[in-house]
This record gives sequence, structure tokens and C-alpha cells, in this order.
Amino acid sequence: MNKRSTNSSRRKFIGDVAAISTVGALGIGAVVASCNRKSKYSAPVFLDKAPGGPLLKAGLIGCGSRGTGAAINFIDAGPNLEIAALGDIFEHRMERSRNELKEQRGIEVAEQNCFLGFDAYRKVIDAGVDIVLLCTPTHFRPLHFEYAIQARKHVFAEKPVAVDPVGVRTVMAAGRMAESAGLNVVAGTQRRHQRDYVETFEMVKNGAIGDLVSANCYWNQGRMWHVDAARQEGWSDMEAMLRDWVNWNWLCGDHILDLHIHNLDVVNWFFEKHPVKAVGFGGRHRLQRGNHYDFFSTDFQFDDGRHIHSMTRQIDGCTNNVSEIIYGTKGFTNARNRIVDYKGNLIWQYQYPSGDDGQPMNSLAISPYVQEHINLVTAIRTDDYINETRNICQSNMTGIMGRESAYTGREVTWDEMMSSDLRLGPTEYKFGPVDPAVVPRTHPAPGTSPA
Repeated sequence: MNKRSTNSSRRKFIGDVAAISTVGALGIGAVVASCNRKSKYSAPVFLDKAPGGPLLKAGLIGCGSRGTGAAINFIDAGPNLEIAALGDIFEHRMERSRNELKEQRGIEVAEQNCFLGFDAYRKVIDAGVDIVLLCTPTHFRPLHFEYAIQARKHVFAEKPVAVDPVGVRTVMAAGRMAESAGLNVVAGTQRRHQRDYVETFEMVKNGAIGDLVSANCYWNQGRMWHVDAARQEGWSDMEAMLRDWVNWNWLCGDHILDLHIHNLDVVNWFFEKHPVKAVGFGGRHRLQRGNHYDFFSTDFQFDDGRHIHSMTRQIDGCTNNVSEIIYGTKGFTNARNRIVDYKGNLIWQYQYPSGDDGQPMNSLAISPYVQEHINLVTAIRTDDYINETRNICQSNMTGIMGRESAYTGREVTWDEMMSSDLRLGPTEYKFGPVDPAVVPRTHPAPGTSPA
């Protein structure tokens, strides 16, 4: 286990960059820019590869497509990295992941380190790994995260980290344990590790759009994946739900969390605070399975009276939009790569790297999905501490606050959610029936649903 260190000589990542920023709004305690920068705040400069060091073994818990992708991103982050253990509920998912790791990156996970079942997370964490990649359906994240920290492991935790207030508080407490133990934690909110977003944040923080006034954020898309075939004979309630987990709110928290958390996180990041109340509405027009809504529209308010509007929808055949807009007194930004004044003049634009022909590629050289693992490995190998638990928990609770407002039709406050005993899903994990009183088969109805 690596503890925090004040030895700055171990923190000199590249060339003429010598100083290290403290852990702040950006999450990664990375190097500040060179002295040529004149801005008051300097964004971290990310490495293209993590520095070398002793072998780091990671265990993957949750071998679906995102989990396998995260494992490949981890391998691509730098030298001397290994996926040493796998865990999942379903054997077919584990075998597919195992085969993809071998075919795509030449990583062969020993059969004795492949674990199945609801307790597979314990076996992976106890298999001698240094880092744990938590990529199961969201419901299980608090349980797995808490055990990983207790076992003194560094963690990459996919977003969201909980589906309910009880889970968020569990993760927050474990995050404080991680800090005390010097364990590094990176969350899957990769925009905080995306170079164009990071540099845009620098511009905004240094006053490029003036004082922040309000924001809009969107994740509007077609319907998410679902199990096409009807429930097969022999599948229990639990198995059917786990196979179709993105359509059940107890497993993924509904899409205001599952995907829209990215946009909410960007707004919280740029405003450097979280909303304190929400009034939202939502509903279900076309979904046929699960107990999700297929749209949400939420007005969030900060403690100083500023508002943001949040919109997320998963309905086929509609206009799509995944973006954020931050408004200031002087202009506005898409939070990613452009700043414009209110006359329509372009004030600033992010400069993407050039291709072989010398022309801008309009894309990043390093994927943010890889960059977040580069930053995690760098933090471990240089003792430059990173812990994103607080950021992800605040954005997670923001989404829960909006969801519960839409579900109930009431104004919901931050303090109310922070003290709520709301917990979604069963307390016992096994294949078999799931009590409809615990997991309703119908979606919530505003005005009738309990708080």
C-alpha cells in the first residue's frame, strides 16, 4: 500500500514541470502547468502514460462490456500492469471477458482466479490484487467498495456508486477510510480526466465567462439496450432482472443516474458546489420492461439561489442531445471546447492535437477512459494522492434528489436525502423470486409515491 508522501522529487512527472497541485475540484493531484502560464488557476497536465514501477495487479468485478472495457483501459494506462482476477454472477459474461482480454491484449487470467457468484467480489479482492475495478450493476457498488477499502485496495469505481441515499452514505464513509489509509480512488466520471473539459474548466475558473449564472445539461438518446428475448424458462426473478439490469431502478438507479450523472457531475464541477433542492417531473411513455421512467426534467437550485435545468430522455425517434451549457455574466461555454460571448463571437476554442498532415484532429490523443486509469496508476506509483469519492458522491446524490422529486412529485432537498433511510432492492442476494413489495413491477406515480 502506498501512503501519501511529501517528497516532491517523486512527483516530477514531465520535463520542466516540477510543482504538484493539491487535491482539488479536478480530483487528480497532478502537476500544475509551467511558469509560462499567466492564469490564476492552472489545470493539471496529464501524462500520456503512467510511469513505470513494480507490477500492479488488478481484479475486475463485473465482466460485462463496460467492465471488460475498463480492464482494457487499465492495461493501456502504462507498463507493468496486469488483470489478475475476474468475478461475475454469470459464467458466459466472465468467459467472454476472459477471451476478449486474451485476444485483444494478450492477458490470460488463470482459471483459479476466475470466480462466480454473489460472493465473487470477496474472492477477487482477496486474490492478492493491488487494485480493484468495480463495474457491476450499480446496486452492488457500496457493498463492494466498502469491502475493497477494508481490504486495503486501491479502487476504480464505475459511476454511479449507489442507487439510493443509504448506499451513497456507505460509499462516503468508506471514502473517508480510504483517505485515512492513503488508498487512491478514481471514479468513472471521465470528463474530469478529459483534457478539453479540463482546460475549459481552467478558462471558466479564471473568469472567461464572468460570474457563473446558470446551466443546462442534457442526456437525451434512444432507448438503452435490453434483453430482446422474452424471459426464458428457468430464469428466476433475480436472474431475469440481473440480465436486464439497466431497466430496473434498484439495479442502476434509473437513467437520471446511470448516464445523466455525467452531465450533473460537470455542472457540479464547474460551479464547485452541489444543488440543495430539486423539483422535477418525469414519466413513462414507451418503455415496456422494468420499472424505469423514460424521461426526466428537473429544476435544481443551489444554496445561493442560482438554478440549473436538467433533462434526460431515453425514447427512440426523438432529437438526441448529450451536452452541458454553462452561462456566465460575460458569455457561455459548452464546458468542453468553446467559449462564446452573447453577441455570438468565439472567445476561445480548445486546440486539439494535430495529425500527420498538420491539421487538427478534432479529437483527443488520449481517451479519457484510458486517462482516468493513467491518473490512478500515476497516483499510486508517485504517492501523489487522489480520492474522488466526495465528488462522485455529491453528483450521485444530486441525481437521486432529482429522481425522487420526479417519482413523488414533491420538492426534495439535499438534507432530506442525506438523512433518508431509502434503500432500493432486496437485502438477500440469491437466485429465486424477488418480492414485488420490495421491487415493484410498475413505475412510480407522482403524487402517490412515498418520499
